[in-house]
Amino acid sequence: QVELVESGGGLVQAGGSLRLSCAAVGLTFSPYDMGWFRQAPGKERRFVAAINRSGSIKQYASFVKGRFTISKDNARNTMYLEMNSLEPEDTGVYYCARTNDIIPVGSWGQGTQVTVSS
Repeated sequence: QVELVESGGGLVQAGGSLRLSCAAVGLTFSPYDMGWFRQAPGKERRFVAAINRSGSIKQYASFVKGRFTISKDNARNTMYLEMNSLEPEDTGVYYCARTNDIIPVGSWGQGTQVTVSS
């Protein structure tokens, strides 16, 4: 059974930084594209960033480009999202998932809450 576990969220002031982690149980990262998604209060879950199986191709939503960096460590079976220059609009629950390009596939983890105060 595949389980994805997100961590690293928290409360931060605008302009601050956080680093999210996504660890997998029952799934080896290396053969898969992976991605981050977020769901703001009262809104649908949306794509944030994706990385291909080798880590050589990264894609970002326009609203995070230049501020967020996605990476993965296949040896540690962990994916990361480095978030800088955070804005209140970045508030939400962040989820990781396997992806097909930027489309999520498979199950979701429980997510990690990110709250950015103004």
